[in-house]
Amino acid sequence: MIFDDRVHILKDLPLCNKEYVLYWMQASQRAEHNHALCYAIKIADENNLPVIVFFAIDETYPEANLRHYRFMLEGLQDVEARLKTLGIKFIVWITSPLEGVLSLSENAAIVITDFGYLRHQRHWRRELAHSLSCPFYAVESDIVVPVQKASAKEEFSAATLRPKITNLMSFYLELPEEKSPKINSLHFGIRTVDLSNIDAVLSEMDIDRTVAPVDSFHGGTFGANKRLSHFIKKSLDFYTDERSDPSQNFTSGLSPYLHFGQISPLFVALKIMDTDSPGRDSFLEELIIRRELAINFVYYNDHYDSIKSLPPWALATLQKHNDDSRQYLYTRLEFEQSLTHDIYWNAAQNELRNTGIIHNYMRMYWGKKIIEWTNSFEEAFDIMVYLNNKYALDGRDPNSFAGIAWCFGKHDRPWKERDIFGTVRYMNENGLKRKFDMTEYVKRNSK
Repeated sequence: MIFDDRVHILKDLPLCNKEYVLYWMQASQRAEHNHALCYAIKIADENNLPVIVFFAIDETYPEANLRHYRFMLEGLQDVEARLKTLGIKFIVWITSPLEGVLSLSENAAIVITDFGYLRHQRHWRRELAHSLSCPFYAVESDIVVPVQKASAKEEFSAATLRPKITNLMSFYLELPEEKSPKINSLHFGIRTVDLSNIDAVLSEMDIDRTVAPVDSFHGGTFGANKRLSHFIKKSLDFYTDERSDPSQNFTSGLSPYLHFGQISPLFVALKIMDTDSPGRDSFLEELIIRRELAINFVYYNDHYDSIKSLPPWALATLQKHNDDSRQYLYTRLEFEQSLTHDIYWNAAQNELRNTGIIHNYMRMYWGKKIIEWTNSFEEAFDIMVYLNNKYALDGRDPNSFAGIAWCFGKHDRPWKERDIFGTVRYMNENGLKRKFDMTEYVKRNSK
């Protein structure tokens, strides 16, 4: 069961009589608990072949900038070190994924990759399936229950997906066996980028440098595991009651690592399940049900990054109130620079800009206020996607797109009707002040 339901045959051909099994690493940027890598090793051992792992640093990756590339390269350093201990050659090129994979596939018996759920990731895999002359498989490694097994359609909410995942989950709670391939591939003399000096690599790249890297996160599986251990020891017990409080720090901080595939969500789930913490079930709800609802959303809804993804009731009520008067109106630049009248919103935007994340509760408030302070909900949606994808380390992610759409009624229900929002859920600063002591949060994110 470890591989059976996770493997997607994208091009069904007999194995070619070539030099190696090629694993194109893209979404699952780790060498630990990686189903795609383990499957590549399995196929290689069965056919007495070595494994080569390839990663393409794509300078044109949608909406990526210096902040994202540095975090990713830090993670690739961990990948390279771990693969070396396994006797696996790691090849990194600054190129497009299509060009890199096609070039290396000329000597590949089979190409195996991980599974991507976003539009451009699926496009790459379709293009390669069309162009490759060898078999091509994709393996789901960044989800607990494979997306199509969990549901064959877009789900309305967590309430409709939860029982489906719960009924299936026990079949998939097993990590793949990790081992070195029978045949070492380190002797292959294929050129590769020198990852020992990240600054040097970045200096060669033609990328957006307007967003600086952050000190609050260091990319890689080592950093992810360290955060997970700290979270379990220090925060998990308080997670249920305190995770929504912006003045506290009881969230896991794992979302950037999950976004880049630097840690396995299955591994995280098993570590959490191995505790008897009172926060256990609440965290698993977020990690598995809510996260995989987001994956379900982007996989089955082609419009996940636009207002066309919203449910009909939300579109109708927002359209009805689109011309309602607004007390405040801000431009995208004013939002970006935290120039609103609201100290809480400004603090949230400062947190995003300066640290690469927003506290989970404040992200919802941040989004709701953008709806309230723009000329239309269409403009609000575009601004949210722009700001989140530009500054968030966990941006450009199923969770991010689902979270933005949630602000407009996705995966939610109608509430009491009011101006601007119609029957879409509303949030205000009085609710923040009533529930939490916001002084510390504002102080921490005042610049």
